[in-house]
Amino acid sequence: MQAWTTTPGRAGSGLVQNVPEPELAEGAVLVQTSSIGVCGTDRDILAGQYGQAPEGSNYLILGHESLGRVLTAPAESGLGAGDLVVGVVRRPDPIPCANCAVGEWDMCRNGMFTERGITRRHGYGSERFRVEPEFVIKIAPSLSGVGVLLEPASIVAKAWEQIERIGSRALFKPERVLVTGAGPVGLLAALLGSQRGLEVHVLDRVTDGIKPDLVKQLGAHFHSGSASEACPDADIVIECTGAGQIVIDAMRSTRRGGIVCLAGISSGVREIRFDVAAFNQGMVLENDVVFGSVNANMRHYSIAAEALERADVEWIERIITRRVPLARWSDVLDHDPSRDAKSIIQFAH
Repeated sequence: MQAWTTTPGRAGSGLVQNVPEPELAEGAVLVQTSSIGVCGTDRDILAGQYGQAPEGSNYLILGHESLGRVLTAPAESGLGAGDLVVGVVRRPDPIPCANCAVGEWDMCRNGMFTERGITRRHGYGSERFRVEPEFVIKIAPSLSGVGVLLEPASIVAKAWEQIERIGSRALFKPERVLVTGAGPVGLLAALLGSQRGLEVHVLDRVTDGIKPDLVKQLGAHFHSGSASEACPDADIVIECTGAGQIVIDAMRSTRRGGIVCLAGISSGVREIRFDVAAFNQGMVLENDVVFGSVNANMRHYSIAAEALERADVEWIERIITRRVPLARWSDVLDHDPSRDAKSIIQFAH
């Protein structure tokens, strides 16, 4: 069968190649792949910046954002042929740490976890893949065209869960949320904010095109200036860009008792001057919180699936701005944030 692969650590090594059928040891559920989402993580792995092949393999099958249909599954799994499913990315560490032992593998304490298509496990980017019944989630047939967005939506679902848990330290009745970045994660964060009845503001550097339109269709407000200008009195900020200056502005843009979730990853290539003493003073005197969030566990995938089912599917479909066949996978590298939101690779059946 064909698969989308790369040699981790070697830029320009991405290709489609024939690989063996997945072994039963990888999971009792056999899935025919429908599509694979492509994100910055995949592009960074293809650029040789990180990624690890499984032990004994000189290549890594890419693809951690999956969507497929069950071919075969054990009767006790609750899955049947034709069911629409998504595979979970992370697997708990083998020791395991205290969090992994109770299913909170997204909060792994020792870093020994593995991840499909990223770290020491082949991904879902092959014509067929196997997955363990406990690491697959069945989704509604209505999501057949957009279910590939479940993984990024699970990241957002976790971020919102953590925000609400932190908010519960006191009376928490937020009114406004600022989302920085109108990529797929930012748009999904805005969606979940609107589903909570909040006044949603989205900041991005583009000024026209699909992103402003999608934000406005949510009934949200689109901005292209600075975070402090976009929503200077936000109760919540979900920062999805990882851009240093935007991160700093976002942390300065909340009301007293504000919560800032950092969901983007910085490149670390630009040095920015930052007054730590003034930041510390403001954080303490205003009871503010800044925290980071990454990955998701099974609970978050389920929450995300429910959120997508409640949403306007036509709106979600517009997030996917490019669909390419497996043979033309390299087209997804031509990603222009000003015109593109989400690219996916589609597999022929």
